[in-house]
Amino acid sequence: MADIREKEIFLNPYVIQMDKLADSLGHLSNIFLKLTNYRMTLTKEENEDMFRRVTEKVCENCENREACLGERRLNTYHMMYEILCAVEEYGAELNIELKRRLQKQCIMAPRFLRETLETFEGAKQKLVWNNKMVQNREGYANQLENFAKTIRYTTRELDAGIFEDEHLEKKIKNHLRKSGVKMLSSVFYITPNGKYEIHLTIKAAKGHVIPVKELAAEIGGIVGRVMMPEQGERPIVGDEYCTVSCVEGARFHTLQGIARIGKDCDQISGDTFLMADLPGGKKGVALSDGMGAGEEAFRESTMVVELLEELLDAGFPVKTAVQLMNTALVIGREEVRFSTIDVSLFDLYSGECEFVKAGAATTYIKRGKEIEKIHSVTLPIGVIQDIEIDTVTKKLESGNFVIMVTDGVLDALPTGEQDVLMGSFISEVDVQNPKEVAHHILGKVLECSNGLPVDDMTILVIGIWKI
Repeated sequence: MADIREKEIFLNPYVIQMDKLADSLGHLSNIFLKLTNYRMTLTKEENEDMFRRVTEKVCENCENREACLGERRLNTYHMMYEILCAVEEYGAELNIELKRRLQKQCIMAPRFLRETLETFEGAKQKLVWNNKMVQNREGYANQLENFAKTIRYTTRELDAGIFEDEHLEKKIKNHLRKSGVKMLSSVFYITPNGKYEIHLTIKAAKGHVIPVKELAAEIGGIVGRVMMPEQGERPIVGDEYCTVSCVEGARFHTLQGIARIGKDCDQISGDTFLMADLPGGKKGVALSDGMGAGEEAFRESTMVVELLEELLDAGFPVKTAVQLMNTALVIGREEVRFSTIDVSLFDLYSGECEFVKAGAATTYIKRGKEIEKIHSVTLPIGVIQDIEIDTVTKKLESGNFVIMVTDGVLDALPTGEQDVLMGSFISEVDVQNPKEVAHHILGKVLECSNGLPVDDMTILVIGIWKI
């Protein structure tokens, strides 16, 4: 997104309108950021208000009221301020010297101290809530800015990719007519990696149905490319108009295998995984480890992967999706509840894989007997507002495997030997079935922990092959 020029001249009215929407979101984000800032101390006005409230409660019926709040008012105020400074630095237990001075100066010393501490506690709580509101506003501002960037990126990408070809449109329309298919409209699109997408609004002759797979093959023959129905496309076209999408076939395919076990062999694991076919010829595999173990950790990690799948399927870049999830987990929570996130995003056209990690365990790439490790040193999502996310892209070859694991797998191995042992477990596997690879690794890890898992363990293995 960073390389997208912000100021360009567009003729497409839809792009212009979406740019206006993105600008509005950006302006709203700036407004949020310009509101009240973080405050670490109370203002002079707040201190004076506390003094007024304390003296109204304590001094109302005191025989020394006129003197303490008259000619000695400044001394009384300084005494309260010294108490606040001492409490802030050392806690509620005052030193002997300050207590002696308070008792000498105020005949209502115990009550004055109690009311000062209670009032200060209330003011400090308001300060905490003020800073929490500022943090939430920053979170909302970041989300709005991410939405604005995504809108700009998507509209520019669509505007650059959609093209008109009257000759091709007429050729497809005539060919389909001969097959008993009536075409109402068409949209031609070239993806950023140069692959064709053709979207047709069509219907079959009355009483007939057309398999979409056959239709895509016919379209491929016309355009001179291998075309297939988009993932999740309807299987047939009937005698009512509908829009079907044909995409250029990928060069790679993946197979996945999983092996998992709960803490102490519990049926419920706090680890959750995702395997999804995504737009643009992508395959998304994600693994999340919720804080702790059992049902509560399972709910947390499940929420993370379900939200991630929804964002990725909607077209959000994976790093933006993780940042949005982090903001959603941080905002509005008093307690810290975190989840690791580990994403492998396979490009089935190029064979590249983008690895995105937040607090996740090491990922391993098996290239024959050679093992490559991808580490992460970042925090999990849900801990702090401004999170760092590790990303790296690797080129994969046919027959390579990607092995993703949760912390429980590595923690079961002797400290300092995790990477070496995992590397040897993976290297010695000589099978092509990802499920068998995953179960072999899990079996070896359980041998090191005497067969009893001390934490939830999940191993995902993804193999990639050329078609």
